[in-house]
Amino acid sequence: MTDENALTPVEQKSVDFYGDDLTAVRANNGRIYAGLTQMCNALGLNARGQSQRIDRHTILSRGKGVCKIHTPGGEQSVVVLRVDLVPLWLSGVRASMVNEDVRSKLERFQEEAAAVLWEAFQEGRLTTDLAFEALLQEDTDAVQAYKMAMAIVKLAKQQILLEGRVGDTELRLDDVEERLTTIEEQFTGQDVVTEVQASQISQAVKAVALALGKQTGRNEFGACYGEVYRKFNVTSYKMVPRRKFDEVMAFLTEWHQSLVGDSPF
Repeated sequence: MTDENALTPVEQKSVDFYGDDLTAVRANNGRIYAGLTQMCNALGLNARGQSQRIDRHTILSRGKGVCKIHTPGGEQSVVVLRVDLVPLWLSGVRASMVNEDVRSKLERFQEEAAAVLWEAFQEGRLTTDLAFEALLQEDTDAVQAYKMAMAIVKLAKQQILLEGRVGDTELRLDDVEERLTTIEEQFTGQDVVTEVQASQISQAVKAVALALGKQTGRNEFGACYGEVYRKFNVTSYKMVPRRKFDEVMAFLTEWHQSLVGDSPF
């Protein structure tokens, strides 16, 4: 392992994955990694052999590194693999390579391990506790608040990722809005704008973003949507209260005119 594979951990978390204790670390490059040996031990795989297999794979080898982690026996240097590459690595592990009693566990690792390890740093989820999953099916104020908070977190993350991108940004922003509108409507009793009004707001925001982008040379779609959300305290243009529709349109019209003069949208 060369020095270029050495990673500096900035945060470490222990994740209970169906009874197996896995370690995830956020490295100094901002990426999240999982201890390879722990995963191999949980599946009954030869860690050294799997490490060598990863080295021979063009993509997997790029996500492999060495990181010092804290263990009950003290600080140790361990081989780690970027969590988004865990499914790719495990896709090459045939069921015949593991004992029959752990084949169902292999499937769980292939399907869920990467997401759970990543979520440990995003949502504070440190376990796959089935009891917690069952509680989320109950219709309580706490469960509704939790689901709403998670939806907003995911929306915010999507918008951050979308900012600065070009080409199909407009379409992808609309996709994010559409996917979360149904969730939000379940938890709010507001008399929100109609589909036609929502479309008018969206078109106005896009007009402002295009005009602003010509001046700044940047993609301004995310910033413009974000400003509307901040000013009117909503998480989607489709959730604007109907009574504030005229106010929103007046705000966007004034903003647009300040950029291009009296030209209509």
